[in-house]
Amino acid sequence: MPELPEVETVMRGLRAVLEGRRITRAETLREGLRWPFPEGLARRLTGATVTGFRRRGKYMLVRLDTAESLLIHLGMSGRMVARPMAGPAVPFMGPNGVFSDARGHNQPPEAHEHLVMETADGTRIGFVDPRRFGSIDLVPSAAEDSHKLLAGMGPEPLEPEFTAASLGASLAGKKTPIKAALLDQRVVAGLGNIYVAEALFRARISPRREAATIPGARAVRLAPAIKAVLEEAIGAGGSSLRDYVRADGELGRFQDRFSVYDREGQPCPLCPGPESGCAGVSRIVQSGRSTFYCARTQR
Repeated sequence: MPELPEVETVMRGLRAVLEGRRITRAETLREGLRWPFPEGLARRLTGATVTGFRRRGKYMLVRLDTAESLLIHLGMSGRMVARPMAGPAVPFMGPNGVFSDARGHNQPPEAHEHLVMETADGTRIGFVDPRRFGSIDLVPSAAEDSHKLLAGMGPEPLEPEFTAASLGASLAGKKTPIKAALLDQRVVAGLGNIYVAEALFRARISPRREAATIPGARAVRLAPAIKAVLEEAIGAGGSSLRDYVRADGELGRFQDRFSVYDREGQPCPLCPGPESGCAGVSRIVQSGRSTFYCARTQR
């Protein structure tokens, strides 16, 4: 599932082609994804101008001049596809699912495309989701944080308010392993398996360590490690492991910089070699998820 860097990267790509543009046409190609689409979704999008964007955890919010925000969650396989239209804005769906206009311009939908938006300057944006675990909703912009999917979410790790002290306060008294605690979106918003593994490695903290032992010196190492990993991943366009691509169709490249994630049995980047007693990167299972770490350097 795309994590914070992937969602941030997709959102920035959408901002470049949507912000300040008017949606001249919208269409839903099915009744919904994980949940049904909101009533009248295409009608409520058509004619609206995109005024801004916001990311909250792993969710994107596209703000409209109608005082509503389009809430997008990519799920496990969802992606946004932005491309120029082959011709003018197309008014109807022709035979065999091909979009056509009266002058014969054809614009076939992407496979597994469920929502289409077209802008006045000739850009076509589609939500593609083969596994249909993603979701789309419309929420009043003034009430974004009270939406059922966003309410109770923890702090944004790239905001100034996220500090060693605030992280320590969120973890105080928690008996769960630190890896599981960081995956809890009520503790930190947007983190997932990949970036938790990489941040814990940089902070030299074992994923097995009880979360309640982190406040203090360990939080001083962990909070900046989380920020650094996320910022570097965003700079690399995220990590492309399965379905994730950017809005422009390019792959993210942060997977080329993994220190421990998905590197079971490979040398630890911090250990000098076998003579150090390091067994390399280990893999264990925590809460049904793979965890990668170096048992020698992470304590």
